[in-house]
Amino acid sequence: MDIQDLQKEVCLKYGAPFYYSETSLKLGIAPNVKLGILPINGLRIEPEGDTVGWYIWAGEELSNEPDFFQPLHVEHIKEWIPDVEKYLGLPPGWRFLIAGDYEDVWFDESILN
Repeated sequence: MDIQDLQKEVCLKYGAPFYYSETSLKLGIAPNVKLGILPINGLRIEPEGDTVGWYIWAGEELSNEPDFFQPLHVEHIKEWIPDVEKYLGLPPGWRFLIAGDYEDVWFDESILN
């Protein structure tokens, strides 16, 4: 099964439409995801410019620091944290939180405002 099939499976499981994340575009990622900190969080806003709208970080708190996120092409996510790749087909307004075997995926309308 390829990654798009896995992404579509996640969307189907949670009742979300599939919204492709073009691999040549960028997402925002916090370097702390490489440190083994849990949980891993992701949220997707509306894509803009050369981005897909995803922001991914580790830990309980989302920082407001301007350099908290760095750009990363979607195609390189598997080198940073392969476990999140299957969630990148969720559309804007969706979030995920994973920690080991724990998985929570939900729609959060507030991130679209």
